[in-house]
Amino acid sequence: MIRSMTGFGDASGEGADVHFFVELRSLNSRYFKPVIRLPDQIQALEPELESSLRRRLSRGTVTLIVKATDSSADAAWAVNEPALSRYLEHVRALTWSDPRDISIDAAAMLNLPGVLQPDGDDERRLHDARAALLPLVDTACGALIAMRTREGALLHTDLLKHHAEIASLLEKIRVRAPSIVEHYHQRLRERIDRMLGEVGAAVDQTDLIREVAVFAERSDIAEEIARLSGHLDQFHELIDTDGARPVGRTLDFLAQEMLREANTIAGKSNDTEVSRHIIAIKGAIDRIKEQVQNVE
Repeated sequence: MIRSMTGFGDASGEGADVHFFVELRSLNSRYFKPVIRLPDQIQALEPELESSLRRRLSRGTVTLIVKATDSSADAAWAVNEPALSRYLEHVRALTWSDPRDISIDAAAMLNLPGVLQPDGDDERRLHDARAALLPLVDTACGALIAMRTREGALLHTDLLKHHAEIASLLEKIRVRAPSIVEHYHQRLRERIDRMLGEVGAAVDQTDLIREVAVFAERSDIAEEIARLSGHLDQFHELIDTDGARPVGRTLDFLAQEMLREANTIAGKSNDTEVSRHIIAIKGAIDRIKEQVQNVE
C-alpha cells in the first residue's frame, strides 16, 4: 500500500535524570529534507539523528523537535569565579567612580558573558542523551509511519476511483475508434455528392478513397490508446505496492505521460464523442496529479 508524506509522531522518556520529549512531523517535499531542532547542549547528536530518520523515511520535509528537562543537580550551571572576579576588578578600577558608591547587582553580574557555564562533562551528557534519544526517535518515527500508512490508504482509494474512471472512458474510445473513419467516409461522400450534384458531375471514387485513406492515417489513435492503457496498468501496479519503496515521483511522471497521450488522442480523433470522453479523462488525470503530490 502506498504511503502519504504527511504524518505526525511523538514519544517521551527519561534518561539520566533528564526527561526528553520528541516530536516528529512530515510534510510534502520532492526529496527528503530534514529539519532538526535540539537543545544547545546536545547539538552534536544532529548527524546521528538525521541518519536515524533517513533509514526510515525516503521523502518529505521532516521536522524533528527535541525538548529536554533536566531534574538533576547538574542542571545548575557552574559559576566561573575567575571570570566573575575579573569583572569585579574592572568595576572597582573605574577612576570616575567612588568605590563606596558602586552598587553591584548580583543577578546582572551572573548574566555577563562567560560567568555561568554548563557542566564541562560534555562526553557523558552526549552519551546519556544518545542512549535515551535514539529509541525515542525510532518510536516517534514508527508512529509517523503508521499515520502515513493510514493516509496512504485513503489516497489509494481515491486514486483507484480515478483510475477506474479513466479506464472506463478509454474503453469507450477504443470501441468508438473503428467507426470514426467510416463516419468520416460517409460525411465526405454526402458532402461531395451534394456539391457535385449541383453541377451535374459525379465523384471520382479513386480520389474519395485516397482522401479517406489520408484521414484514416492522420486520425489513427490505436497506438495512443495502447500506450495510455499501458500507463494505466503500470499506475495500478505502483499504487498497490507494499509501501517499502517510494513511488510518488514515478506516479507523478506517469500522470504526465497519461495527459500527453490524452492530448494526442484529442488532437487526432476529430470526433465529438471521443473529444467529450477525453475532456473527462483529462479532468481525472488532473485530480490524480494533485493527489500523487502527497504520495511518498
